[in-house]
Amino acid sequence: MAEGIRFVCSSCGNAIQAWSDGHPFYIDEAGNKKYAYHPHHSELAKCIANDSPHLCLQCGNAVKIDSRLASRICPDCNSEKVVSTFCLEGVKCPKCEDGHFVRDNEYYCIS
Repeated sequence: MAEGIRFVCSSCGNAIQAWSDGHPFYIDEAGNKKYAYHPHHSELAKCIANDSPHLCLQCGNAVKIDSRLASRICPDCNSEKVVSTFCLEGVKCPKCEDGHFVRDNEYYCIS
């Protein structure tokens, strides 16, 4: 099961939804990434890694970073200023550059 939470900027209201499980994947016969999610347990058993959701603090884009990679670099702008979307509490908002993310305690999901 996965836990879903949301962070909201204290200044501009920019909201980021985050899930605890990310995007687990396996590689198919053709060498392509195939994502597998709950409740598809037979596909989940094939998974070798996870494309983990991150927020780039440089360009502001939501990006997926392959857990097999040692470095955490934004694939859009090559910045190392990336944060897991599940760990945004207190992080400065890249959209307005004024507020900080706070957890929305009224938002909670289980999948």
